[in-house]
Amino acid sequence: MIVDNQHKHIRGYRDLSVEEIALMNEAKALAERVGDLVEKIAGTPGVDGRWVSIGKTDLQKGFMSLIRGIAQPTTF
Repeated sequence: MIVDNQHKHIRGYRDLSVEEIALMNEAKALAERVGDLVEKIAGTPGVDGRWVSIGKTDLQKGFMSLIRGIAQPTTF
């Protein structure tokens, strides 16, 4: 069963403006493109996988922070 307006049923989520939704979608699309680049780099022979892994984690944290900044959840 799919619930309509799911965010209204999850504690800490709020309604977003049209502009916020557009920003969130833009950030998520860019994150996907960056993720593809990270995977391409990771699959390249001779690169330092440890640093690629660290970079991947830091980039994920950065995008999560941007998304959280847009969404402004009310819970921890």
